[in-house]
Amino acid sequence: MYDYMRALHARFCREPELQKAREELEQAYREIKARLGQQDQETLLQLADLENELREEVSLTSFIAGFQLGMGIAGEMERYCFEDEEEKRATERAKMRCPQVKI
Repeated sequence: MYDYMRALHARFCREPELQKAREELEQAYREIKARLGQQDQETLLQLADLENELREEVSLTSFIAGFQLGMGIAGEMERYCFEDEEEKRATERAKMRCPQVKI
């Protein structure tokens, strides 16, 4: 089930195009890289990787919760049929016109 949800998440959850934010991120990365030593750079990259993993996991968990909520709501709703509704209205109108006749 988890794999199915992961596939649905990949299909329907698209990352927005944030070109300006990506450019700012690249600029900040270059500035940090210039100021930090090699070991500190590796630590910072590991931190960024962990943050990305956490964001992906939170996104998937949120998608699954929304999907389950939607399925729960769909399961509680009654099936709607236009023809049945029209027949019900016609019957009610007929009862109002001729209350003595059983329909």
